[in-house]
Amino acid sequence: MDVRKGDELCLISIREALEVVRGKWSFLVLSLLSLGPQRFNQMRRNLDNISIKSLTDVLRHLEEYKVINREVFPTVPVTVEYSLTDKGREYIPVLGQMRKWGENWGEHPQLVDGREYRCCTNR
Repeated sequence: MDVRKGDELCLISIREALEVVRGKWSFLVLSLLSLGPQRFNQMRRNLDNISIKSLTDVLRHLEEYKVINREVFPTVPVTVEYSLTDKGREYIPVLGQMRKWGENWGEHPQLVDGREYRCCTNR
């Protein structure tokens, strides 16, 4: 396959965007933080099955990519709150488009109370 320079740059950009949401929890953490700032234990409760290690790893990963901000408050005990950066907020429409694609083309419909559920109505 002959890949031209423009196509190669396009693929690199797409790879960079996908690197942000690698792993199964990044998408969910970003979606959760799109609702507002969260503390570590709030996120653990909201993400039922996530282990402390997995949440810590994904938060460090997202912080490394500068899509989330970690703010430490000098309380006893110390309070740590996570929120989206401007870069992270700009990523939310990308996640929305991924969700929309999954709803339209995914093989597994979402079920709520045993009925198919489509959360995006503006098609």
